[in-house]
Order: sequence, then C-alpha cells, then structure tokens
Amino acid sequence: MSELASVLRPGDAIVCGQACAEPQTLLEQLVATRQALSGCSVFMGSSYSGTVKPEHADHLRLVSYCGTGTNRALAEAGVLDILPAPYSQLGFLFATRKLACDVVFLQVSPPNSRGEYSLGLGVEYLAPALDAARAVVAEVNDRVPWTHTEPRLRESDFDLLVRTSRPPVVLDQGRPKELDLRIAANAAGLVPEGATIECGIGALPNAVVAALKDRRGLRYHSGLVCDAVVDLALESCVGGALIGTPRLFDWARDNPRLRLCSSDVTHGRPLRDIDRFVAINSAVEVDLTGQVNGEIARGSYVGAVGGALDFVRAANQSPGGLAIIVLPAARIVEQLSAPVSIPRSEAGLVVTEHGVADLRGCTLLERERRMRAISGRS
Repeated sequence: MSELASVLRPGDAIVCGQACAEPQTLLEQLVATRQALSGCSVFMGSSYSGTVKPEHADHLRLVSYCGTGTNRALAEAGVLDILPAPYSQLGFLFATRKLACDVVFLQVSPPNSRGEYSLGLGVEYLAPALDAARAVVAEVNDRVPWTHTEPRLRESDFDLLVRTSRPPVVLDQGRPKELDLRIAANAAGLVPEGATIECGIGALPNAVVAALKDRRGLRYHSGLVCDAVVDLALESCVGGALIGTPRLFDWARDNPRLRLCSSDVTHGRPLRDIDRFVAINSAVEVDLTGQVNGEIARGSYVGAVGGALDFVRAANQSPGGLAIIVLPAARIVEQLSAPVSIPRSEAGLVVTEHGVADLRGCTLLERERRMRAISGRS
C-alpha cells in the first residue's frame, strides 16, 4: 500500500502541481493505488508527463482547466472534466470551496540554509489551494532548483514528505519554424521600450519573446516563465511557473530577479497597476471580427480559457499597453468553429506572417477589411 493511504481518504479532492512542477512520483503512487482510493478527484492543471492515462478514470475523477499537453488524450477519451474559468478566478474558487481541495500534492526543492522549502518550479493556484487544504503532501526532489517563491514552506507544513531524485518534466518548444519567426518579427516590432511583457503558452509566443532579446528596460509579468527569458535583459521577472527546459531551471536557481507567485498575483489585481503592459498570446483561431477561440481545435479540447482573457483585459486598460494575438494567417476564419474564449469587445492587435491588424476602435466592417488584409486571402 502506498504511503499516500496514511493521508488520503476515499473521495478526497486532490489538487496537484502542473507542468514542470508536477510531482511525478506522487501521481505514480496515486494511480497505482487508485482502487483503494476510489472516488478521489484530481485537479491536475496542464500535464506533459503522461502519467495519468484514460484508464485511470476507472476510480479517479480527472479535472483540469485545460486540454494542453497529454491532457488532450484524456479529453479525447471523454474522461477529463474541463473547468472553463479564467485563471484569475482559481484562487477565489478554492478559497470559497466552489472548487474542492482536501489534499495538495506538491513538488518542492530541498530546503535552504534557513530550512525553507521552495515550491521550485511553480506556485500559481497551489498557493490558494494550500490555504484551503486539510493536508499537504510534498515530493522533495533534489533535482528541483530552489527559487524565490511565495510562499515558502517548512517541514512542519507537510503531512507527508517523500524524497526523490529525478529530472523534472521538461517542455522543450524546439527551434522555431520559419513561419513562427516571420510572425514573431512582426509582433516584436510593436513592443515599446520599457514594456512589461506577458507570454502565453506555445512555441509562437515564445518566439516573440525571443525576438525581444536586444530590447532594453523590459520587465516580465506572466503566468508562465519560458526559456526565452534567459536571454532577455530583464529588470524584473514575476511569474507563476517555470515551463521549459533545464536551461531555464538553471537560470532560475536562487535568482534574485525572479519571483514565483500565486495566480492571485500573476493574474489578479496587481495587473491594474502596470503601465505599458503587453500581453502576447496565441489562439486556435480568430474570426474576422476579432473573436478568439483558444480552446477547441477540430473537435478536440486542446487549450483553455486560462489566463489569456485576464491578460488581454489588463493590457487593454494599461496606459501604453497592447493586447497582441499571434497566429498563422491560415487560422483566420470567417466564423469560429468553437466557443468564444476572448470576446470581440476585447480585440486588440492580431498579428500574422502578413502583418498587423489593429482592431482597436474599429467598426465590424473595418475589422473585416483589416483581418482579410493579414489573412493572405482578399
């Protein structure tokens, strides 16, 4: 029987670290002993390890806000229950128990000289979940870097501690394609000096950030911190999670310029006070009026409502800010094939390899003209 049986009860709601912060050993133990814990639910965020498979839904209820990574297979099998909520709401949902949270599964770094464990590769919704949970289970992985996270924990904060030594999950976007580089060059030219930038998940937003490496006076405030930040001359970096490769993890180790925080900080009220906030996000498709689908492609749930709407709204309200959606021209469509993730009332700038469509202040007819101009189809 797994050590988890000493903490978990059948029917518990488990909240788990996501992406590179996923506690792989704890999840492996959970799925191996799931029959004894039948009825438990797992809120798992984004996942790239493939540890949780469709067959594990025989005894576990699987919940996520997204279909990214290996979650897509769960969604296509019909066993992933999707929460279509903006990321900024997650803290409130856990605090008010609209989202149940009995036990939190964490991956943490070894402690520093003061006995403080860092959440290492990701904080995000884990911070509010920790406040709501009955119990905390930590996988202390000596391959995880100690980073400046809020909160930091002590051994007395854990109800169960499991020590491991294994590579964290890695998300390598690889070398950008030529098409991505052309789109990124068009978008990067819009970013002003001294901007605070946000980067959404995916190869294309990463390519835009990489194209800013010669820009000075930049700050970074985003849900995720990607590999491209390593080459930026940032004055500060605030994020929710590190999602990338060991190169990023090494840069982040005890880096005083980096702060990893709760989703209440990265996606919430502090956004209102940022000038020249530039939100850079991708999309599954955008229609001719500026409506964005960021969730479903060809009938499969591959994305999320996530944080894009939070960041787009903040950028639109920021003095000197820009809300930029980047995508290949082929993804501009007459009509969306799936729900609207970002409404046309929040439309800012849409960028493809053919140029930029600034939709701010435009009527529907003018929007259609500008969107057709960057679609490559007249």
